[in-house]
Amino acid sequence: MAELLRITPKDNVAVALSALDAGATITVDGLTLTTREAIPAGHKVALSPIAKDGMVVKYGFPIGCAKEDIAQGSHVHVQNLRTLLSGELEYEYHPTFPQVEAVTPATFMGYPRRDGRVGVRNELWILPTVGCVNDIAKALEKEAQCLVGSGVENVYAFPHPYGCSQMGDDQENTRTILANLATHPNVGGVLVLGLGCENSGVSIIEEHMGDYDKARVRFLVTQQVEDEFEAAMSLLRELAANMRAERRVPCPASKLVIGLKCGGSDGFSGITANPVIGGFSDLLVAQGGTTILTEVPEMFGAETILMDRCETEDMFRKTVTLINDFKRYFEEHHQTIYENPSPGNKAGGISTLEDKALGCTQKSGFAPVKDVLAYGEKVKISGLNLLSAPGNDLVASTALAASGAQIVLFSTGRGTPFACPVPTVKIASNTPLATRKTGWIDFNAGALLTDGKSLPELSQQLMDFVLETASGRPVCSEQRGFHDLAIFKTGVTL
Repeated sequence: MAELLRITPKDNVAVALSALDAGATITVDGLTLTTREAIPAGHKVALSPIAKDGMVVKYGFPIGCAKEDIAQGSHVHVQNLRTLLSGELEYEYHPTFPQVEAVTPATFMGYPRRDGRVGVRNELWILPTVGCVNDIAKALEKEAQCLVGSGVENVYAFPHPYGCSQMGDDQENTRTILANLATHPNVGGVLVLGLGCENSGVSIIEEHMGDYDKARVRFLVTQQVEDEFEAAMSLLRELAANMRAERRVPCPASKLVIGLKCGGSDGFSGITANPVIGGFSDLLVAQGGTTILTEVPEMFGAETILMDRCETEDMFRKTVTLINDFKRYFEEHHQTIYENPSPGNKAGGISTLEDKALGCTQKSGFAPVKDVLAYGEKVKISGLNLLSAPGNDLVASTALAASGAQIVLFSTGRGTPFACPVPTVKIASNTPLATRKTGWIDFNAGALLTDGKSLPELSQQLMDFVLETASGRPVCSEQRGFHDLAIFKTGVTL
């Protein structure tokens, strides 16, 4: 295996594919250099001298500029590299995207719903409207495990700390997310569990649900019954009975909506896992399916790539608003816009937000951007969508589920055990992680470097894995019973 990877011919840094000792002599793309210090795996090494204030180029784009003169063979990282990014910008539209080629239609085994969507799971959910009833919801989840089987695949409760003492858009976000999850296609039945005196009570959540399938939803206000456990279990048994006869049937892959997310990234994420996910996204879009890219702050520095792939000028303007509105959100809270890479990101070799963003956006492949969604907005148009949500793993993944994603693909170089309300497929950027954390990782994109597999080959394998998951194959987090819900908190608490 090669020791260094130069991602594009324009790059003046390369990525160490394994840890390199100081004084190692290496040849990459016909260029021979000697490392001036130890280079950790996933980190960058200068291919040529870079003068102070000179551009550091990776993925064919600047990822920052040199704080000082950087000699050939030097470790290029936070100690000698700084961001070039600033506040809100003016953008120009330069449309560039390839046409999507038709492919042989694929199918999966799913659960068709009345509204035309398809579930990849048939689960019974307990959804609290307010944090005050979280413990009741968790106790009901435990008690209701007796209902699993014969059409009921799982019983899950989704506690959260919100639903009261909120105002304005912040409160509206909570109501929208809860209503969207209550009508999610992966739900065969849902109990909306309220207290009775909260701001976002049961009746308000029901209003936000719109035209829902009343056979699949029950509501309970715990203050209005003598024994909330007895009343809730009666409703859960009723919902489970309605689900008993439901069976999976063949469904076209065009019915799939897949969320795209990364977290705990490393220097390999942008050259293995994220491009493999991007290849998958293009394959699914070619099937007529839908993918959703989110974590807007991690688009900063690569946003023009997405803007130029917008199908129309109107979509370009929506993407500009998406980016600048999120920058404004940072500024309104007196926070630095571009201090994004986490300690884990930096330890893995990611130095600046441009570095992270250019790797992150690889997950979107090359398909045109078809729509831009506000936080909490449901998918309406098939193809690649952009969704407004922060980079936080739990919040962004929940937002993807609330927008209609039946599965979330989550690439990681560091590893994480969490799961959102829908099956959360963990895709390792490197083989050591996949080998070490077999209870967390579902798919090893590190094979792109270690096993000699090609990007198209691995993307097709990921497509096959997603179809199997959509057909009922449990992912690691499901096998362990992991599931989380996190709502974007943007306002004051009363």
